[in-house]
Order: sequence, then structure tokens, then C-alpha cells
Amino acid sequence: MTLDSPEARPRRWHIAVFLAPAVLVYTALMIVPLADTLRLSLFTPQGGGTVFAGLDNFVRLFTDPRWSVSFWNALYNNVIFFLIHMAIQNPIGIALAAMLSVPKLAGRAFYRTAFFMPTMLSFVIVGFIWKLILSPLWGVAPNLMGSVGLKSLFGPWLGLESSALIAVALISVWQFVGIPMMLIYAALLSIPNEVIEAAELDGITGASQFWKIKLPLILPTLGIVSILTFVGNFNAFDLVYTVQGALAGPNFSTDLLGTYLYRTFFGFQLQLGDQAMGATIAAMMFFIILAGVMLYLFVIQRRMRRYQF
Repeated sequence: MTLDSPEARPRRWHIAVFLAPAVLVYTALMIVPLADTLRLSLFTPQGGGTVFAGLDNFVRLFTDPRWSVSFWNALYNNVIFFLIHMAIQNPIGIALAAMLSVPKLAGRAFYRTAFFMPTMLSFVIVGFIWKLILSPLWGVAPNLMGSVGLKSLFGPWLGLESSALIAVALISVWQFVGIPMMLIYAALLSIPNEVIEAAELDGITGASQFWKIKLPLILPTLGIVSILTFVGNFNAFDLVYTVQGALAGPNFSTDLLGTYLYRTFFGFQLQLGDQAMGATIAAMMFFIILAGVMLYLFVIQRRMRRYQF
């Protein structure tokens, strides 16, 4: 039976009917707003209406000091935010997944639940709790560090320009390390037993087995984890807004593209909202994420296919 045969036509209608609600919802909530955002970025307000401006808004964003200084600062902070997650969150996720995959580990279900639990908490709760923990006045961090003789190393990390971004990024790592852990853990469990048994027959066991056998086999999953980390971090907004506010203080040291977009589009305090420039920033966020995803799909993923089963 072929796809063009009379017997296959009813099945195609069933598939179309099944996918239609999801396609309609996705189009209404994602495609239409995205298209309208890209359209709005090409217009500028004038005389109570809007006029077509072409790429003028993008030129202003890159060259006008009123916009470019904040944009490049937010983009730089976003890159640092992403690199901290790649350098800390994902390696910790790999280590936790490797630990959970040990067959004789006692209490595996408890550890799996405990590590994944923070990802289910809201940003408001996480931000509020960590602000209390790290507060120099009433936080528990100074006392905890003092109990192990490290109180002299404590500082108002969320209040210093040099450390605020790192502190917020580490809070985000704590909250979301469970996601790469579970993805990598599932990939490790999917490795066929025959491969593990063959490695053991060759004398490859323990940590050597993980580095030589398991890690190369889960490289495609690591690629997916990396691109999800990239997309998630360049869409980040909630945690910074909860912990540091819309101004992303101190002195915009934790400002990301998401918080800059929020202040530009909706306005904040005495700053009036500019929908055209806000849409331009949103369009740039879309293009940056699109470039990263395309790089992964057409360059990195092709090189990883050799490791897939």
C-alpha cells in the first residue's frame, strides 16, 4: 500500500484532523505574534501612526548610543550567562546522570527527584528564596559559611557589579541542572546492554567505560542539551526580573536581552515604551537564536550522526 493509494487517503485525513488543533494553537500563539513582531520592527511611530522605516530601526539599535550601549551590554551579559551554564550546569548534569546510572546506587529514585525538584518551582519562589539566603542582613549564607570557617569570603554578591551576573547565573544553574541531568540520564539508560557487556569483556569498566564508551554514544543528546541551553538562556528574563528587578541592577550589570526588551517595549518608571524599538530587539533575539539553532542543525548535528545507533 502506497501513500497515494485509496487505502492510505483516509489515514492522511486522520493525521490532518489529529494535528489541526495543535497547529492552530501554535500558529495563533507563536507564528502570528512572531510575524507581527518582525513586521513591527520595520515601522516607526510618526504623527500618531506608523510609517515604514525599513531597516532604520536596526541601524539605530546598532549605532545610536541611546540604544546601542544598552544593547551591546545586554548581549555581552547574555553570552556570559550562557557560557556559565555551558561550563557549570551541563558538566554537573553529566556527572549527576552518570552517578544515577550506576546500577547499585541506593536511593536512586530519591536523588533523581531531589535534583529535578527545583525545575518545577516558579521563578518568583526561587528568586525570593535566594535573595533571602544571600542577603548580608538576614540571610543564612553568612552563618553557614561561618560554620565552616569561610565567612570572610562572603560578600553582597547580588549587590556588586562584578559578581551580580555570576550570582544570578549560578542561581539559574541550581534551578535548571535537573533538565540536562534527566535528558542525559535517559540517554545513558538507552545504551544497549550488549555494548556494555562487550566493553566489560574487553576489560573496560568503571570511569574508563564512561569516558571511552558511554560518553561518545550520548554525544547527540549532549548536542540537544547544548542547543536547549542556548535557546533557554537567550530567552531568559524571569529570574533576572525576580531577583534584580526590571533595571537589572546594580547599574545594569545583570541586564539581558529579555530585560532590555521588557523595558524598551513596555517602558519602566520614567521611560516611555517604544514598541518599534522593542520589536526590533525581539527580532534580533529571534535572529540570534535562529543562527545558533541553524549552526547546530547543519554543522554540529551532521558530525554527531556517526555516533547514533
